Amino acid sequence: MAFNDLLKQVGGVGRFQRIQVTLVVLPLVLMASHNTLQNFTAAIPTHHCRPPAHANLSQDGGLQAWLPRDTQGRFQSCLRFTSPQGTPPFADGTEANSTGTTEPCIDGWIYDNSTFPSTIVTEWDLVCSHRALRQLGQSLYMAGVLIGAMVFGYLADRLGRRKVLILNYLQTAVSGTCAAFSPNFAVYCAFRFLSGMALAGIALNCMTLNVEWMPIHTRAYVGTLTGYVYSIGQFLLAGVAYAVPHWRYLQLLVSVPFFVFFIYSWFFIESARWYSTSGRLDLTLKALQKVARINKKQEEGAKLSIEVLRMNLQKEMTTSKGQASAVELIRCPTLRRLFLCLSLLWFATSFAYYGLVMDLQGFGVSIYLIQVIFGAVDLPAKLVCFLIINTLGRRPAQLASLLLAGICILVNGVIPRDQSIIRTSLAVLGKGCLASSFNCIFLYTGEVYPTVIRQTGLGMGSTMARVGSIVSPLVSMTSELYPSLPLFIYGAVPVAASAATALLPETLGQPLPDTVQDLEDRRRGKPKQQQQEQQKQMVPLQASAQEKNGL
Repeated sequence: MAFNDLLKQVGGVGRFQRIQVTLVVLPLVLMASHNTLQNFTAAIPTHHCRPPAHANLSQDGGLQAWLPRDTQGRFQSCLRFTSPQGTPPFADGTEANSTGTTEPCIDGWIYDNSTFPSTIVTEWDLVCSHRALRQLGQSLYMAGVLIGAMVFGYLADRLGRRKVLILNYLQTAVSGTCAAFSPNFAVYCAFRFLSGMALAGIALNCMTLNVEWMPIHTRAYVGTLTGYVYSIGQFLLAGVAYAVPHWRYLQLLVSVPFFVFFIYSWFFIESARWYSTSGRLDLTLKALQKVARINKKQEEGAKLSIEVLRMNLQKEMTTSKGQASAVELIRCPTLRRLFLCLSLLWFATSFAYYGLVMDLQGFGVSIYLIQVIFGAVDLPAKLVCFLIINTLGRRPAQLASLLLAGICILVNGVIPRDQSIIRTSLAVLGKGCLASSFNCIFLYTGEVYPTVIRQTGLGMGSTMARVGSIVSPLVSMTSELYPSLPLFIYGAVPVAASAATALLPETLGQPLPDTVQDLEDRRRGKPKQQQQEQQKQMVPLQASAQEKNGL
């Protein structure tokens, strides 16, 4: 467990850490934009049927002669009369609606372009009988995120964090740009699927690469910084979407910067911790010495050698038998307990989060203001979560965020619908708690899993989160049985899942485990005196190695 000491020896939190952490988290600003992009690019403006080409509105009596009205007196969106109805005006359209024969909008639709001049809905007529296709686009994007979490989580443990990040940046840039020039909806969905895959890899590897280069006491800061950058992205999307309402330009604007991220990502330094657990001590030494030079710790870096690393990381080298496969998450009892508990936490957080977000659509304000509110809620919530994480620990923070979110949703289910202020306040509080839960579970998962399977574990956790986001809309259909039933389900799941935190170890102030053996030792409560004796035994070995190298 000497890797944290090696990090401190080459500078701890030095210039390298500050630069690389900043550059790695910067793309997360636009990742937040991609996740909720279809709120704007697939917005549905007010629309109604286009009258027949032969219609003479001035003689027929205007649009109301061709368009039936709903119970609220508005033009229906998906029907029109087969012939002009009577002599307008009618008091409320009831006579025309009750006597006229209607038909679908066979000549297309007329859209209100005052707020959204162009969306994929208006361009490809994704309304009425084709309305489900709009949701298909977002569902395929989420499916891409699910597949990407599994694929790129596994590849990162095999190929390294840096290589996978470089590939993800390029894939996001290309697929996102191509989506902006899509000639039809099918091509658009294909490129959105590829974007979702790549962005899942970026989210996972961003957290892992940063955590593995930071000392123990700074990991919570990195996790909180990542969460705040994502929240800033939600604010940014609201402003950018307001300034650039055309969907193709907006899609292009949030995708092209990834070409810049792709270029500078070649200068990232691969995780030395990953190198060491892969058995590449030569590359571990090279990475640590490069970091020492950047941090102006050349003398400390010069003291390192292959022999010194071998002595310090002896346990990691002897107990690590290559990279563990995803099967180990089920086969190994220690990993299986972690996998099942963390999977439940990931699923519950995402399931309740997306269920609550759908319920928050009833604010009755501008969609741009809603986006700002969603981002604003996260700021104080994540600050409180950070304070709890750093003082009480990860486990209390995870327990409190999920439990409080579930209680807020459950209480919302019993409050009368006309109490809009109370319901909205509880919904906002619940959303903030779930955002904190996401912040905590990312950090917690990265700290609990050993290095040899960390990315695979994060990938599987993110996969369970995507399953939750896909199942969540289906639960909303239960409102036909009982109006508040979806809220009871959305609230019960996180409350039940919060109990799983009792089975997880606390990681506050603990070094990152590199192997499954580290987890076993920690679980058995290995005496501190024994660890200290092992560290003392390494000191003369390090000195001997330095003498052999003429240091």
